[in-house]
Amino acid sequence: MPDDTAAPLSTASTRLWLPQASLTACVRGVVSRSTLGVVLPDMQRFNHFPATPLCTISWLLAGESEYLEPGAPARLDSPRRSLPSRLFFGGPQTGPTTSWNPGPAHGMMLLLMPDALKLMTGIDPGAWLNRLVDAAEVLPADWLALCQQVLAEGGDHRGDDNRVARLQAFIDPRWQAARPATALAGQRYQDWALGLAQRAATSAPGRSLRQVERRIKHWAGQPMRELMGMGRAERAFFETLAARNEGRLNWADVAADSGYADQSHFCRATRRITGFSPDELRRRIAEDEGFWAYRVWQ
Repeated sequence: MPDDTAAPLSTASTRLWLPQASLTACVRGVVSRSTLGVVLPDMQRFNHFPATPLCTISWLLAGESEYLEPGAPARLDSPRRSLPSRLFFGGPQTGPTTSWNPGPAHGMMLLLMPDALKLMTGIDPGAWLNRLVDAAEVLPADWLALCQQVLAEGGDHRGDDNRVARLQAFIDPRWQAARPATALAGQRYQDWALGLAQRAATSAPGRSLRQVERRIKHWAGQPMRELMGMGRAERAFFETLAARNEGRLNWADVAADSGYADQSHFCRATRRITGFSPDELRRRIAEDEGFWAYRVWQ
């Protein structure tokens, strides 16, 4: 539970960079978070992330961070493990994850569409499903060199714009050389998954359902059913934001508008992807410091 003695939200810096137009089918975004110079109670230094089909490259630019064991509650006595390095790679995650900062910290995360990463680097997203490892174990030499340059810059969050510009300048020519003719411009998970299915059905001989599903899993690391489930959850997230802003929030309506069979189906899916019920998640996003990764998309 949030620490009632703390201000609901601090002055910590949380930023989202959406990709330039040429990278919209490749990069979902870049997120940074800095609590340098901000005093937070222990219970406000957790970081909550939902399940995701994306692959990530992350930099711990200052401070320390520890990951909770899968399924462990966000408590100070829960088992934790140190990050594999200050530069680490994460594959798609089928469940929510949580980290904790012992003190002030500054980090940045590059969010990559898994099929795009595979096209550019040959990395198999499925091989890194639910894994978080030292980036040196995964990235090709040129990518690793670029990421180490970003890490070596260090400094506080005021240099994040330059870091993002460096990343986009590196990725853009590689994506333009590797991108398929049918790459989608949109980024919503449902649109991306449907586009992936269309490409799988037309990109090679053999168009049976099993062959198409095999190609999708090869490109994205997860089956179509999982990708569409995350797409519905993302749609529900944005439907909730719109309904809340318009003063008409009703969970049954959100469930129906997002493609769920009923409200119970919606609640089960939300808990599986985020670890919380829809109403608890809504409250925590509004009040709990650790849910900044959700607020940044609002």
